[in-house]
Amino acid sequence: MRQDRSATLYVALADEIAAQIAAGTLLPGERLPSLRELRDRRGVSLSTVTEAFRLLEDKGLVEARPQSGFFVRRKLVAPPPPSRPSSEPAAVTVNRRLWDYLQLTRGRQHGFCYAVMAPECFPNTQLQKLMNEALRHSPTLLSEYGGTRGLEVLRRQVARHAMEWGGRLSADDVQITAGGIEALNLALRATTQPGDVVAVESPTYFGLLQLFESMGLKALEIPTDPVHGISVAALELASRDGGIAACVLMPNFSNPTGSLMSDEAKQQVVKLLAERNVPLIEDDIYGEFYQGRERPRPAKAFDETGNVLYVASYTKLVAPGMRVGWIAPGRYRSRVEILKYINTFSTPAITQATLARFLESGGYDHHMRRLRRLCAEQLERMNEGLARYFPEGTRWARPQGGYLCWVELPAGADSTAILQSSIEEDISFAPGPLFSARNAYRNYLRLCCGEPWSPQVEARLKRLGEIARRQLDAGSKPARQSDEHSLFELG
Repeated sequence: MRQDRSATLYVALADEIAAQIAAGTLLPGERLPSLRELRDRRGVSLSTVTEAFRLLEDKGLVEARPQSGFFVRRKLVAPPPPSRPSSEPAAVTVNRRLWDYLQLTRGRQHGFCYAVMAPECFPNTQLQKLMNEALRHSPTLLSEYGGTRGLEVLRRQVARHAMEWGGRLSADDVQITAGGIEALNLALRATTQPGDVVAVESPTYFGLLQLFESMGLKALEIPTDPVHGISVAALELASRDGGIAACVLMPNFSNPTGSLMSDEAKQQVVKLLAERNVPLIEDDIYGEFYQGRERPRPAKAFDETGNVLYVASYTKLVAPGMRVGWIAPGRYRSRVEILKYINTFSTPAITQATLARFLESGGYDHHMRRLRRLCAEQLERMNEGLARYFPEGTRWARPQGGYLCWVELPAGADSTAILQSSIEEDISFAPGPLFSARNAYRNYLRLCCGEPWSPQVEARLKRLGEIARRQLDAGSKPARQSDEHSLFELG
């Protein structure tokens, strides 16, 4: 009898919560009271509440989030489809478009445009103390170059932390650089010549395309799924004739899509390119921003021949202003070291020493646990806001890490026109055409979730959705450009 009554209680409780969800009293993405709160409020057992929530989970009405509780499940939105770029290499001409974009967004404090966390997310006070300690311990750091390879104490810490993802590196395998962009620069210069064709994901990071243009490289954009990453089959086909000099990929939480390749796909790519003697330049700058229990392994973890040039950076993770990155160039180590010597000779010793202390003390691990939680929360709120405020038919991927969101607006939308309207209200983002050598993805945009969520952030996202809806309703078309290299008409 007691068992029947208990079953009736949890079913009744589940039905009541389901009715509140159906009526809109409880909104998608909204946090539900904790199990203990409901137990105390209803005067029932904890097992009764637990069974009610399990029933709601089975019905797809609520979802559990680790260390956060239960939430009303949002209506699932299909991600954007895999890209279908041209199969022909293209000369890259993004600098003018990118410069127009930077001029348009320069100094904008409120928006979703720059792929960087807000200043308050970084351990600034702790780093300042560690820098002062480093100077007290070695007063000559400000008067030293630090050597071309970088300080051994930092390279040793980098190699030690790489063990967490299966990296088999020594301090001698690591080259310290002035941020991730210099590491990419060195990797490209070590493996290519002007006029070469380089395979990339499509869409891809516009800073990489900017490097291509400056080096006279052609981009071969490979079809890419915004959830699972680059098409291995398409890459295999594109690399058959030996026309590709190198390949640049972001297997873990790619910019802009946030895609994550499976370990199997990473292994296939590493093996394929090694067999065809095509160097793989892996940009793993977002690999530390994972949401699951384990960090995803980079492609470098499967490298047996030294064919992978692995690029990472502490710029996005710890301190943008310190500009410290690194590269494990594999069999290109000597070439990269020579190019570093020619390029900038060395990276400031004081910033290297500070970061080494931060890594050694455990401060880095503690900081990254906090930062990952923050990113996961902000991405979740972004997903909720997109579902609530953006036009019907909008699609976006839900990345398992990072803090970027790749959004596809309905056909007919023009993200550059939307930006020109939103910027007047100090709301900015990165329009889709910046992420293609061919000015594609006009109805796409990239949103950054780097700012801690607040009513002000949500209001800006809501307003951006309204501007996008207005532009779609007006049926406006992309303005004809007088200069094919220009993305924005600045007037």
